[in-house]
Amino acid sequence: MKFIVSSSTLLKHLQMIGGVLNSSNTLPILDNFLFDINESNLRVSASDLETTMTTSITLDKCDDQGSVAIPARLLLDTLKTFPDQPLTFSVDDKTYGVEIASDNGKFKLSGQRGEEFPKIPEIESPSSIDLDSGILFNAINKTLFATGNDELRPVMSGVFVELSPEEVTFVATDAHKLVRYRRNDVKSSLTASFILPKKPLNLLKSLTSSLNATVKMEYNDSNAFFQVEHVELICRLIDGKYPNYEAVIPKENPNKLTLDRTGFLNSLKRVSIFSNKTTHQVRLRISGSELNISAEDLDFANEANERLTANYEGNDMTIGFNSRFLMEMVNNLNTEHIVIEMSEPNRAGLILPSETEEGEDVLMLVMPVMLNN
Repeated sequence: MKFIVSSSTLLKHLQMIGGVLNSSNTLPILDNFLFDINESNLRVSASDLETTMTTSITLDKCDDQGSVAIPARLLLDTLKTFPDQPLTFSVDDKTYGVEIASDNGKFKLSGQRGEEFPKIPEIESPSSIDLDSGILFNAINKTLFATGNDELRPVMSGVFVELSPEEVTFVATDAHKLVRYRRNDVKSSLTASFILPKKPLNLLKSLTSSLNATVKMEYNDSNAFFQVEHVELICRLIDGKYPNYEAVIPKENPNKLTLDRTGFLNSLKRVSIFSNKTTHQVRLRISGSELNISAEDLDFANEANERLTANYEGNDMTIGFNSRFLMEMVNNLNTEHIVIEMSEPNRAGLILPSETEEGEDVLMLVMPVMLNN
């Protein structure tokens, strides 16, 4: 089996799917890329059993068909060193030895039988929806940081997706913070919900960050499948029931604080340096049009205070938050001003962008911390 492919094209495609590879695998075959050649089409797959990614390349020249598994790290490291040039791959059908011939030399590596690579799952009787790649990127980008890492609660380690004829909702929470990202300009013919794991979402995020394309999403009870241009991703869904997130979001929030986002973020960054290293607690004291941000670390006698002018409607109040959660959320909003809505010092605060693009609805919730007065 022999085929010719451009070194830079192959490298670009392999880097797109290389994020699936684990540093240590239970099955040694998963340390390989699966090359599948059929007529003038080369399909390359990478898998960790939970997630599989495949990319397709049209070949200039190919004289046979078949499949072979090629060591991934070795191939990637080799391709990175080549300037753009055609490479000729020759595969021995009996030993699965692979020879790569370039303008200046030859490289030999030992492959394995392609049949040993785990079968790529197919989604049976799927439902489907088309999404704009920019919308999917925003949905992942705005929610992924709020997912949990608790192995005892796997459902909270992913992003919950809810589809309905009215809207599409993405939710992430780790019980301390919650993000709900909703689009009412994307509609599904069916009502459905499922939990997507973190790793495939990170792969989709980097895939859609620079694309302007349509993403085809198919799903059933156990798997989800995404197709963006020439790349396909299939992943196993997280099994379990997602907590009722709507019940946590406080409905009545009479106290509204409007702030310049960048000024508030920079102030938080400075003040939080002086906070306690385990609680990261900052105190917001609001009275009239003045916001006072303070933090202290009694163990080291460190403290910091800053004053900001703000637009405030409501009763004077003092509330404590974990500064890291607060900064993560404010950092993930990209509007000039933000609104913080609160009811009581012991109830969750909502962080909202002051203006959103059409069809978008972003809500971030952060739990307060108890202040020891």
